[in-house]
Amino acid sequence: MRRHLNFLIGGLAAAALAATATIATAQEKSPIKIGFGMAETGPLGPNGKSAMLAMDIWVEETNAKGGLLGRPVQLIHYDDQSNPSTVPGIYSKLLDVDKVDVIVGGYGTNMLAPAMPVVIQRRKVFLGLYGLGVNSDFHYDRYFAMIPTGPEPKTSFTKGFFDTAMAQNPKPTTVAIVAADAEFSKNAAEGARENASKAGLKIVYDKSYPPATTDFGPIVRAIQATNADLVVICSYPLDSVGMVLAANEAKLNPKMIGGAMVGLQSTVFKTKLGPALNGYMNYDFWLPTKSLLFKGTAEFMQKYQERAGKAGVDPLGYYMAPFSYAYLDVLGQAITAT
Repeated sequence: MRRHLNFLIGGLAAAALAATATIATAQEKSPIKIGFGMAETGPLGPNGKSAMLAMDIWVEETNAKGGLLGRPVQLIHYDDQSNPSTVPGIYSKLLDVDKVDVIVGGYGTNMLAPAMPVVIQRRKVFLGLYGLGVNSDFHYDRYFAMIPTGPEPKTSFTKGFFDTAMAQNPKPTTVAIVAADAEFSKNAAEGARENASKAGLKIVYDKSYPPATTDFGPIVRAIQATNADLVVICSYPLDSVGMVLAANEAKLNPKMIGGAMVGLQSTVFKTKLGPALNGYMNYDFWLPTKSLLFKGTAEFMQKYQERAGKAGVDPLGYYMAPFSYAYLDVLGQAITAT
């Protein structure tokens, strides 16, 4: 992981060279402005606000050490309302009106993808937070992702699910795949199909639903009718909650269920769903295990958790906080390394 982090910093440093040349020649003590959109309201709001607290902590710590290039750091951000249609306008405003020095992505695939045309047109360095396969179609050489899914992000998202399933005896033979008709879910579902094919599984259900769906009962009953051994759900927070509740009500009971359900990592949804989550096999990116407690991680998480209650954000912060702090820290190291 350290090798990959050094590679990311090196790549960012090279890509940021032109941008930091401008930064370095600005008025010496004026702040370095980092601009971005973030989901502060809407379905992604709980995760976005958790990210914001972590980012604020990074700014405070960085400025306490003298800032970057001897200048303080300032975050300029706007609420994208968890609505992809707001994103292009936000980044145009950040660049044209606010004149920020650097831009970074907001949270999630659905919010990062709409920013890419603006970023590419302006030839800006762009570091995304948890974007799944965002650059697969663009192939933009100045895009970097802070997400631990490696060079094959679409398949890696559900690889653990399928590996675990195929280790069972007897092995499963059929799978149902359901996904929202949105950027993240489509990418995750594409990877799930490839994983299912590699495992020799028969796909007996493979459909998408509109992102505005609120009644998941008919979808669950259709899946239930296939008697699939495995059920892979590729969903965003409110969809994830709706699917769990509908599956629980219908007593859907495959051998394994879960896969790529965003939102279930958050304390607020774990508390809401309680025992209805029993039996779900889902992904996570960080947990307080010894292998993931790098230098300074425990101290940062303690600081985050001490402030979370007053800030009204996820009290544990396991899902968003470590990577939200890290992606600004990587950016800061890249700026100072140029």
